[in-house]
Amino acid sequence: MQRRHATGRRVALAVAAAVAMGSMASGADKRPNILFMMSDDHAAHAISAYNGKLIQTPNLDRLAKEGMRFERVYCVNSICTPSRATILTGQYSHVNGVPVFNAIDPARVTVAKLLQNAGYYTAMIGKWHLGSDPAGFDHWEVYPGQGVYHDPVLYTKEGSKKYDGEYCTELEARLAIETLRARPKDKPFFMMLHRKAPHRPWNPSKRLDAIWRQKTIPEPDTLFDDYATRTDAIREQTQSIARHLTKTDVKDDPPEGLAGDALTRWKYQRYMQDYLACIQSIDETTGDVLKALEDEGILDDTVIIYTSDQGFFLGDHGMYDKRFMYEESLKMPFLVRWGKNIKPGSVNADICINCDFAPTFLELAGAPVPADMQGASMLPLLGGKAPPDWRTSMYYRYYHSPGDHNTARHYGVRTLTHKLIHFDGKGQWELYDLVNDPAELRNIYNDPAAQPTVKALKAELARLQKFYGDTEDLYADPKTWPKASSYVNPPPRR
Repeated sequence: MQRRHATGRRVALAVAAAVAMGSMASGADKRPNILFMMSDDHAAHAISAYNGKLIQTPNLDRLAKEGMRFERVYCVNSICTPSRATILTGQYSHVNGVPVFNAIDPARVTVAKLLQNAGYYTAMIGKWHLGSDPAGFDHWEVYPGQGVYHDPVLYTKEGSKKYDGEYCTELEARLAIETLRARPKDKPFFMMLHRKAPHRPWNPSKRLDAIWRQKTIPEPDTLFDDYATRTDAIREQTQSIARHLTKTDVKDDPPEGLAGDALTRWKYQRYMQDYLACIQSIDETTGDVLKALEDEGILDDTVIIYTSDQGFFLGDHGMYDKRFMYEESLKMPFLVRWGKNIKPGSVNADICINCDFAPTFLELAGAPVPADMQGASMLPLLGGKAPPDWRTSMYYRYYHSPGDHNTARHYGVRTLTHKLIHFDGKGQWELYDLVNDPAELRNIYNDPAAQPTVKALKAELARLQKFYGDTEDLYADPKTWPKASSYVNPPPRR
């Protein structure tokens, strides 16, 4: 089910080498620019290219309409800092040293450093959240820690600046556009534009707040999931709409006398109104960035990617936040536009993981992929044909337990048809038939008819752990976690 992707690597290298050789032959560097846009906690089902029930996102949809929409891109550790480290290194958390909210070692090899060494101009704008100054970037301007929505402070190599009167999402786009225009024109660029939104506490701009306060958001079918067949983990979590949203989250006191399901529904509306208003700002400013690329005459010469650092619960199973291996948290949106190199309106359903991003960037640039990167380049998929040895399963591992929201540590395997999850601290298992139960409502782990599937998936799980070099006891004790960085909320620089 999980192979080494040797064929895929050879095909991708051949394509990248052809690009590089064409550049040398013409005397100009024609390698594609790479614009990687990533939001924080943006669920795929809050993009209308994936699901039009919640919001319309025409600028993000443009990437799918003129490029490719990926249906099965998954985060290998669904939490912000570890996901960002995985994207930069192409490695699982236990290999890159960032399993929880700890700092990435600035000396670690990253895709930014490798692209910089390969002749790319590299830039990082927005939310870094990796506990140390960005390394491998010619230019960077990042928030301290989480950053704030209004009047943010950003750091650069030279110092810090407070942007009074600015809204973070609009500011990020403006800074990215200014960087694009000021870039050296004699080399391709790699830019990471990382959005703060829509991370909690979901503070929209004043304009969009007024608009979305008037809207009624459709409820998910699983808002009142009773967890009837589940293990203890989901019952013990503290990220439920009904019980754990605060006044800071919903911004108001509920109407007097509201209780029970009616109060849950009111909280859901307030949460989603703010969340989706933040998404609309991302969509609008994505349009500004695309227009800037057009104005620069480089739109079709740029590989444009939009994703999120993981998925997010939008009332699904009665929850907000992420962490669990359930589909809404596990799945990342992934949209790619690359001029005439991708068939417009393409859809890819192969299993990809965020370890794949770094190898993809490198092979787009015609640069070698280090042997210790654990992903595979997605470049063949962009061409519309997966290599015959492409993966048919993926491995997931969450360590931060008890951590925030009391989400129990767990690991698991997802195939094209099933998902097996082991909450190892509890010794409990869940199995879902994703074909017949895509909402993951019925745990069939103990069903007699499911035992052959249980056996096969446990064998695959063990194989994947061996393949990636992970062990069940790794970081099981919080005392063994790497120390959190003191950089998370540093004082302003002068």
